Amino acid sequence: MKLFSCPSCSQVVFFENVVCERCNHALGYEPRSNRMVALEPDAGLWAEAGSHARGRRWKYCHNQQFGVCNWLLDAESDDGLCAACRHNITVPDLADARNVELWRRMEAAKHRMIYTAMRLGLPLQTREEHPEGLGFEFLSSDTATGENVMTGHDDGLITIALAEADNAEREKRRTAMGEPYRTLLGHFRHVVGHWYWDRLVRDGGALDACRAVFGNDEEDYGEALKAHYANGPRPDWQNFFVSSYAGSHAWEDFAETWAHYFHIVDTLETGNSWGVTVDPRVDGQGLLTTTIDFDVFAEQTTIQEVADAWLALSAALNSFNRSMGHSDLYPFVLNEPVIGKLGFIHDRVHGRIGHGRRAA
Repeated sequence: MKLFSCPSCSQVVFFENVVCERCNHALGYEPRSNRMVALEPDAGLWAEAGSHARGRRWKYCHNQQFGVCNWLLDAESDDGLCAACRHNITVPDLADARNVELWRRMEAAKHRMIYTAMRLGLPLQTREEHPEGLGFEFLSSDTATGENVMTGHDDGLITIALAEADNAEREKRRTAMGEPYRTLLGHFRHVVGHWYWDRLVRDGGALDACRAVFGNDEEDYGEALKAHYANGPRPDWQNFFVSSYAGSHAWEDFAETWAHYFHIVDTLETGNSWGVTVDPRVDGQGLLTTTIDFDVFAEQTTIQEVADAWLALSAALNSFNRSMGHSDLYPFVLNEPVIGKLGFIHDRVHGRIGHGRRAA
């Protein structure tokens, strides 16, 4: 994630900020220019403030009133929802204050996922723009009937259980499923990977190339998952997959690897924004030394540059976590087969495999 500053006073601000703590200007994120905008009230709308203001006027996304979005639209736009919120199909019952807080957490994660997709130049069609466009339903389980909501993907319609935004419930599920890592943001990154498999692989002329790397996606998906949960992960999964769940089916391998690609590029952009250099004093061979001074989203950046920088940065971050008594921030190993899979996604995203950068 990029590190932002207030255009009015140059104070460092963050992606979700709605006000500058130094100059008290309202703030909003403008996705097309990837910048934070300082704002002043102007006849029911907002005028751009700061030394670089050009007289532009803005309005907040409709969902700003609920405290779940700070993205901006042009004042003259006919749209009421921003580029992230326009993908919402179903939101929680807002009469329940607890639902509003859970939805806020959902939107914070979803907006970050959308941010990375935009930075990578990926397609983001809505369901109005494409019959299998990207749409989100945030649903609660029905306590009266005992029906539980399961996170899933169906031809672009992504359902995410609202309970995943409850930290205690999510940790309970993580422990029950034996997962080393489970976050709300990771959920979004994984499940959207299924949609991008449809858009960029199935519809993007990359099916054969993908099968050569991830295996046979025509294997019965339901039976594969049933076997995974009944028998446990395949015993050699550490040799070929980024997680045990990735070994259950080629689709899950792709989605898991996609999520990790998003994890990695977003965190490396954060490292670049903070000017991070990793140079351990005991690293005589330079294996854990890196300066994150490259644009991870640039087309010319190679997967080996990404992997080398990530090895050093993740090792440092894990060490910091251990020093504070926490679990590893990134409890995964990127072996050569996994780096090869990340490389496929890296090349497909940048149009070096299939029908170019964007799918129709």
